[in-house]
This record gives sequence, structure tokens and C-alpha cells, in this order.
Amino acid sequence: MKIVVAADSDCGYIRGHDRHISGSLIQVKIRAKEIYIVRDENEINIGWMRFGYFWDNTPFMNMLWIDEQHRGKGAGRMVVHFWEHEMKNNGYKLMMTSTQANEEAQHYYRKLGYRNAGCLILENEPMEIILTKKL
Repeated sequence: MKIVVAADSDCGYIRGHDRHISGSLIQVKIRAKEIYIVRDENEINIGWMRFGYFWDNTPFMNMLWIDEQHRGKGAGRMVVHFWEHEMKNNGYKLMMTSTQANEEAQHYYRKLGYRNAGCLILENEPMEIILTKKL
């Protein structure tokens, strides 16, 4: 597997899976180098990770996606560690992410060293668990 910064040519692949933000915002995130692509040994896209900055100063993983047939093989862990390494090299010491309480992702992030830091409760939505990790 290989991890690269997303390029404009990856926009269609990301759009096909990311229903949380608009296509125009995906392009903004690509240009800001805030999306990483995971590729297999044949250079085929198998996943991606999108991030931003909480309070404009703390790296926040917004979305991690690995195509279903490639899950459980280390691709997600690999891209998260890649991102953490990049952020640490840029001087960041704390990472953040979140997931809804009814999603299995919370257990995955805890296995990667993320710890509960609080929650957000929105009307008619499951509780959002905020997780952090010190580098």
C-alpha cells in the first residue's frame, strides 16, 4: 500500500464516497493538501482520509474511508499513522477526531491510541464522541 496527497484527478473517487461535503469543498481540501489517498500495489485507490483543524490549530481527522473489500488489512491504520507523522513533523502535539456513539469507529480509534475527550449532543442526532491523542 502507498499513501499520497490527493490530486485533482482523485476528486471523482472521493466524491463517490464522501457524502458529507460538497464536491467544490473536496477540491478546496485537495488543493490545501488535506486529503490523503491510499493506493494498493497496482496504484488503484482503495481509501482516503480527510482532515482539517479544530479551532484552526489542532489537526482533526474528519473522515476515514477504506473501500469495504480492503478493510481489516491495515490500510486505515497506515493512513492514520502517516497523517500523525506528518502533523508531528509540522510541530503539532495533539490530534483529534470524532465519531457518533452508535458507530463502531470509536473502538477502532481507541485501538489507535485515541482517548475520550468529551461529547457533543445535537438535537435528533446520536451523541458525537470527541477523541484526542497526544503525539
